[in-house]
Amino acid sequence: MASSSRRRPIVLGIDASAPHSPAVLWAAQEAAQRGAPLRMVHASLPVEVDLRGFEESDRHKALRRQGEEALDEASALVRDHHPGLELSVRLVGEHPAPALCRESEDAELVVVGSRGLKRWDEMLSTYSVAVPVSARSHCPVVVVRVTGAPPPGPERRVVVGSDGSPDARHAIGFAADLAARHGASLHIVQVWKAPLLVPVDEKSVLAELGRSLRESTGGLSADFPDVPLVHEVLVGHPVETLSAAADRALAVVVGRHGDGGFTGRHLGSVAHGLIHHSLSPVITVPLPAG
Repeated sequence: MASSSRRRPIVLGIDASAPHSPAVLWAAQEAAQRGAPLRMVHASLPVEVDLRGFEESDRHKALRRQGEEALDEASALVRDHHPGLELSVRLVGEHPAPALCRESEDAELVVVGSRGLKRWDEMLSTYSVAVPVSARSHCPVVVVRVTGAPPPGPERRVVVGSDGSPDARHAIGFAADLAARHGASLHIVQVWKAPLLVPVDEKSVLAELGRSLRESTGGLSADFPDVPLVHEVLVGHPVETLSAAADRALAVVVGRHGDGGFTGRHLGSVAHGLIHHSLSPVITVPLPAG
C-alpha cells in the first residue's frame, strides 16, 4: 500500500469563527480511517490593491492572525484525538470558496462546516462555502452542520438518494464504498412525488419503482459483499423525505445534479436543499471529469 504521504489528502476548510466545529473531528476521523493525510486550509480575504501596489491593511493582518489562531486550535484538537495522523496546515489569501475548490483538485474529499446561513444570506456572504464548494469541487464534498448536528453515536448506516440518473449511480458507488469502510449498512432511497392532478395507482407505481431500484443496484452485492443493502421507495418531497430518512445516519449521499432540477448551473436542487435542511452530514458527489 502506498504511504500516506502519497495518498490524496482529506482537505478541511477551517472557519476562524468555529475552529472546534464538528467538521474538524469528522474530517480527522475519516482521514485516520482511510490512512490519508489531513490538510487544513484557512482562507483569509485577498489583500486589496491600491495605487501604491499591494497593501496589507490592519484589517488583513487581523484576519491573518485570526486564521493562524484558528488553525492552531483546530490542529491541537486533531492531535488530541488522532496523535499519529499526518497533518498539514495552509493559510492562503483568497476568498474561501475558490481556495477550497482549487485545493480539491488533488484531494480525496473536501470537508466543510455549514454555518446555517439562510439562502439569501448565503448568496451575499463572502464567507459562504458549503453550496459553492459543493457545486464546483473536483472531488466529493462533505458538509457537516456546525450547530444542530446529531448527538454522538450515529447509527451505522449510510443513506444515498437514487433517481436513476448517472449522477445518482455514481453517488451510489461512492456511498457503498463509504459504508464498507465504516462497517455500515447502505440504504438506497428513491423518493416519488405523487402527481397532483393525474390519478395513479400508487401501490403499483411504488412496486414497480422498487423492482427497478433493486435491479439497477443488483451489482453492488458482488462488489461489496459485506455491506447490508436496504432498498426503499418513499413518497414525499425529495429533500424533506431524504432528510428524514437520513436522521442519525453517518451521512446522506447524493449526486451533484441528479434529476431534481438546478439551483444555478452547477448544483441540483436536492443537493442544495439537503445542505440547508439535513442534520446529518451531506456528501455531494460529482461525476468524474470527462
